[in-house]
Amino acid sequence: MEKRILAPSLLSADFANLRDELIFCKDNGAGFIHIDVMDGHFVPQISYGQPVIKSIRQLTDLPFDVHLMVERPEEMVDSFISSGADWITFHYESAVHIDRLCNHIHNAGKKCGISIVPSTPVSCLEQILPLVDLVLVMTVNPGFGGQKLIPYCLEKVRCLQKIKKEKNLDYLVSVDGGVCGENLSDVLDSGCDIVVSGSAFFNGKLNWRG
Repeated sequence: MEKRILAPSLLSADFANLRDELIFCKDNGAGFIHIDVMDGHFVPQISYGQPVIKSIRQLTDLPFDVHLMVERPEEMVDSFISSGADWITFHYESAVHIDRLCNHIHNAGKKCGISIVPSTPVSCLEQILPLVDLVLVMTVNPGFGGQKLIPYCLEKVRCLQKIKKEKNLDYLVSVDGGVCGENLSDVLDSGCDIVVSGSAFFNGKLNWRG
């Protein structure tokens, strides 16, 4: 992929001015909107849910990648699709019947992503990679914004891109967590296709050039 995709994380936006924040995203190079859904169980925090996503869907034509940081994602997928998700990304660590869930998302006409936390190795995804459109590599332990990127996680990106080439697969690789102006070049050098950025993007400190 010659041009990387920027996916601002809405979790770091000003919730009182989401309309303006979505305009800001598009005006500053966003290709996706990354929407973190937290349930207070899989991760400590609670963020927002279906009503918020449905209400902002009409405010932008950018694709929504809904990142389900939740337990039992299979119970929520349909409601998030109905709310306006274009991509559904769920965690390897939170789902048991991953094959079935991937097929369900695809049968609903949506793109399917799988995410792994820093402690989960790429090898766990060996059987799953042909089923997904996106692999989201968490470069922080999920649940809080403003954390520092864990450098060893970038090796997973390189590994995933190597597997993709060797096996002629077609997923995108996304990096999420702690991406800022100081480490953006390292993130891009890892070979990722999508860069998720929250605090640094909305604070104007990412210096995104695509």
